Amino acid sequence: MRLLPLALALCLVLLQARLWLSEEGLREVWRLEAAITARTDDNRRLAANNAALDAEVQDLKQGLAAVEERARAELGLIAPGEVFYQITPRGSAPPQ
Repeated sequence: MRLLPLALALCLVLLQARLWLSEEGLREVWRLEAAITARTDDNRRLAANNAALDAEVQDLKQGLAAVEERARAELGLIAPGEVFYQITPRGSAPPQ
């Protein structure tokens, strides 16, 4: 009758050792939790970026102000009737 509690204790020790010491045990769980946290942070960052791009697309679709702003900033265009002044630092030659 003493053999049964001894066998159960041995099984418990072996299972605990496997849980704490093996590569498939708690170390793997901790590694996966860290990976999930990293992916969650990436997803949040990408979702914010997507929201900003979606807002920009909606702005470009709905109004001319955003198109005009991009044309001025990225292409250097000016509207008819406007005068463009370029101020250069002293001593620098104007662009040719």
